[in-house]
Amino acid sequence: MQSKTVLILFLLLFLRLEVKAQDISIFQQFNGRYDYLAIGNTLNQAENNIVQDFCEILPSSQATLNIDNTSTIVAAYLYWAGSGSGDTEVSLNGTQIIADDTYTTVYSDFSNGDLTYFSCYAEVTNQILTEGNTVYTLADLDISETLANNSGYCNNRTNFAGWSLYVIYENNSLPLNQVNLFQGLEIINRNVTEKIILLENVNVLDNDNAKIGFLAWEGDNALNFGESLSINGNIISNPPLNMADNAFNGTNSFTNSSTFYNGDLDVYSIENNINVGDTQVEIKLTTGAINPNTGIFSADLIIVNNIITVLNSQLPDATIVIDTTETSCNSRNLTINYIVNNFNSTELLPANTPIAIYAEGQLIAQAFTENNIPINGYESGVINVTIPNLIPDNFLLNLVVDDDGFGNSTVIEILENNNIDETIINLFPEPTVTNLPSLKLCDIGFNTAIFNLNNVLININDTAFLNFTFFENLQDLEQNENNILNPENYQSHNSPQTIFIRAEKNSCYDIFTFILNTENCPPIIPQGFSPNNDGINDHFNIQGLYTIFEKHELLIYSRYGNLIFKGNDNLKWYGISNHGINKGKPVPTGTYFYVLKLNDSNYSNYLGWVYLNR
Repeated sequence: MQSKTVLILFLLLFLRLEVKAQDISIFQQFNGRYDYLAIGNTLNQAENNIVQDFCEILPSSQATLNIDNTSTIVAAYLYWAGSGSGDTEVSLNGTQIIADDTYTTVYSDFSNGDLTYFSCYAEVTNQILTEGNTVYTLADLDISETLANNSGYCNNRTNFAGWSLYVIYENNSLPLNQVNLFQGLEIINRNVTEKIILLENVNVLDNDNAKIGFLAWEGDNALNFGESLSINGNIISNPPLNMADNAFNGTNSFTNSSTFYNGDLDVYSIENNINVGDTQVEIKLTTGAINPNTGIFSADLIIVNNIITVLNSQLPDATIVIDTTETSCNSRNLTINYIVNNFNSTELLPANTPIAIYAEGQLIAQAFTENNIPINGYESGVINVTIPNLIPDNFLLNLVVDDDGFGNSTVIEILENNNIDETIINLFPEPTVTNLPSLKLCDIGFNTAIFNLNNVLININDTAFLNFTFFENLQDLEQNENNILNPENYQSHNSPQTIFIRAEKNSCYDIFTFILNTENCPPIIPQGFSPNNDGINDHFNIQGLYTIFEKHELLIYSRYGNLIFKGNDNLKWYGISNHGINKGKPVPTGTYFYVLKLNDSNYSNYLGWVYLNR
């Protein structure tokens, strides 16, 4: 009875202790005629739970890589692990390897305190491509200081180190597979006796030859109490190497070895444990039970480093990229150039795969791929859309491939969560319109004048604009066509006349307007003329009168007060009478008097004399 009470107390204390780790998640995915091979070795001289008289690791260990010469290596990753917080520099065949990343996890032992364990990885593809099939030696993994400074590792019998090399290769004789490499560092032990790892981003088309591999550390063959490994609820095994109740027992499935001390490099067939259409795999690990020989609770400490699945998966993988977007000033029209990719796939992406276009989450348009997109192929497309007025000028644009507009997928893909691309769109608001002071000139005839339109620019801060273009109407300004070519010498059409300025900015333009006013200026009346038909000064030439004061009336009187001529805008006085007894006859040299009625409310009648000299 007393031993059971102590056991329960220990369990309660252990369950309160904290465990830290990096969750295992997808690291790399390969789609095609791919498979993998793993090699590696321990740096423990024996299983530390059985042989308890050593507290150091070996300086190096070896493993042989032998890949079929018809296969092509596409990627290689080196893993090394051990007790402590990590040694990030090792050597492989004499080449220094520096870790790309380091994972750590902590086991809180009641007697020895917190014990940290690490795993490092580095991509070594180029080295493996260069050296190929050969014997690989890992060295310079040093945890001696850790073991010397913390006796808990050896007291607890969790002093270990080891390494593994994962090689992904391609071979045309293989089926189209999806190889998923997951990695992290997760731990089970007497404190946490059960762990569920959910592998996502898988897609099973056919479960023939489906397999799963594990790289795990610190498993002991002699500690198989309550130990199990299950896939989707089914306990798996690989007897006689890996029994159902002792999955993590220092074995290497690739070499059929049971001397991978305190490490496991195992692979299992899961043909009957995974179903066509599955998109995730649930892995459950357990450890810990009452030792029937002692009556005491015992558990193995197991650290899972990576998991790899090989599944037949002949599927496309649609992704989309927003290449460029084009907007125009004073417009809610948007041109979208996009690219639909079928990279990382094992099947073509069919034509007419839908593409949904969303603005602020609202569906605004739909497009479709035009052709079958081959494996590792792509297709460019363009769509013009009009953004609804309810959408703000600045909004989030989403393009989603394989979306029917209701969030539904129409094509089974390798990955269903990588179909979207997004960008922020800034529409240009309607340009501001500013009225400028008018320009005024004297009428040169028929209500027109010659203006220098550039004179109005003194009213604009020209540092805010790139250039200015003048237009006669707003429509031409908006379309940026039919601009006024010679604004320095512009003859107005009528009075008043509105001129429009397009003031260009980096992103858009502003609009300025001003009025051209043509005024009737006072006429200039000469004091003489000589109607002798010499072509010079042959008529009473009142400048600024004809075609300007178009309703004027000119009355000419003799010195006796007799009306001898009545003129208007179409009739000038050439010294010939058109009234009185001498009508139609030239009048003699002399002084004559005039009355000029401009018939303009701004001017009174002009009275004066003119000398006619023949």
